Amino acid sequence: MKSLLITEDSQLAAEIATQGAARVPPLDMLGARHTLRDALERPAGTAPDLVLVDVRVADMPEAELFERLRKHHVNAAFMVLTEEHREDVLIRAMRAGVREVLQLPLVHRALHESIDRIAASTGVLPLRDGKVLAFIACKGGSGATFLAANFGYALAALAQRKVLLIDLHGQFGDAALYVSDQKPAMTLCDVCKQINRIDGAFLDSCLLHVADGFGVLAAADDPAQAGALLPEHMDTVLRVARQHYDYIVLDAGRQIDAVSLRALDTADAIYPVLQLALPDIRDGRRLLDIFRSLGYPPENIRLIVNRYEKGGRLRLQDLKTSLGADVLHTIPNDYVAVIDSVNQGVPVLRLSRSSAVARSLAELVELVTARRVSETKGLLDRLFHRGDHDNQAVR
Repeated sequence: MKSLLITEDSQLAAEIATQGAARVPPLDMLGARHTLRDALERPAGTAPDLVLVDVRVADMPEAELFERLRKHHVNAAFMVLTEEHREDVLIRAMRAGVREVLQLPLVHRALHESIDRIAASTGVLPLRDGKVLAFIACKGGSGATFLAANFGYALAALAQRKVLLIDLHGQFGDAALYVSDQKPAMTLCDVCKQINRIDGAFLDSCLLHVADGFGVLAAADDPAQAGALLPEHMDTVLRVARQHYDYIVLDAGRQIDAVSLRALDTADAIYPVLQLALPDIRDGRRLLDIFRSLGYPPENIRLIVNRYEKGGRLRLQDLKTSLGADVLHTIPNDYVAVIDSVNQGVPVLRLSRSSAVARSLAELVELVTARRVSETKGLLDRLFHRGDHDNQAVR
């Protein structure tokens, strides 16, 4: 979104430029003008979508100039910055066609929320309505974290979606390690300690960026910090995340607590992950009983069987009979590819795209996004025709 700022305050101009640059995508600052007359006499080369006017008095100054500027930029939204929110100022601003009035000194969160509202209402930058997909382990060691992290990467890489992975492990969360060898600078607990600041730009700045369109909000590496995360924080984090990402993938771990339960309550789909073994099936039955008692719609619960091998004593039909639920997808037992990926901290799709597990992840992306292989080239074709660049990058 292109913007024009009118202010004599160079510090305010620099502050807004910094905040605009931190947005995703960034706010395109066409320039700054000192006065309304300056803006009329030296118009920007490109028509702005947003005009920010620094008033700094209790009344609308130079009303005629303001009206001329508004008519000159008839398709732009106007935002007024003032030191006082008096009723007469608000009335005059509304009559002049101003969409937003912000009080100075500038509150960054209020600025971003105002820009988001303007962008959504004008269609310049429509807010997303992201889907929340939760992966939860029926039993420890089922591979839910590996699948959540690698599935998030696959969604971004193959379906070209903007994806956020949130690690909800209260203790010893390590989802970031499965897709990156970098140490996260910020964690979910750090975000929650500054929950009043959260907006799209702040959330993005706290992520470990793994690839274009894919970021990870890591769990705290100190279990003592887990107390900073409250259930109501999840409501706020997921609300903002839905507005700025196509998919939010949750690694919910195994333990159901107040925080993970709040996240599961809002999930569009829940993927219990288990292996085809009696202990997993027993714990899977308990987990599904909990979901039923919570009133979760059965169609939102979609089982994934990890490390699946045909010909075993237990069959998928046995699992369906025991749990009373269908299996959405199976991930093959591809130990070599998976362990190489985990040890290197590189997504298996990037490290070994011809492996059976990479193919299976591509198929899962197709199932979730309802895209068919026959459309365009299909996700599988995209997977196997990316060239040698990725392989060279990890060597």
